[in-house]
Amino acid sequence: MAWTRVASVQDLEAQGVLGVEAGGEDIALYWLDGAAYATTNICTHAYARVSEGFVDGDCIECPVHQALFKIKTGEVISGPAGAPLKTYPCRTEGGDVLVDI
Repeated sequence: MAWTRVASVQDLEAQGVLGVEAGGEDIALYWLDGAAYATTNICTHAYARVSEGFVDGDCIECPVHQALFKIKTGEVISGPAGAPLKTYPCRTEGGDVLVDI
């Protein structure tokens, strides 16, 4: 595992959610409560990029079938998804967002 720069803090703050690729992984980045978080970008129910979904409080809603996941933990809040999103360690350093891939 290695810390990899995936975005700028400025871009993530402005967008709120970003889809990025790093280390061969499709990752969704979130800016929540003044910190960066990262999950897999593919919904566990059906192929859809959660970064194209909607942030609802501290959750992300899948744009296809509206599965709802906790951003910080990947936990499923409501189906149809049954499995959580994989989460990645994430941090900011200077003006960069880093993910441990």
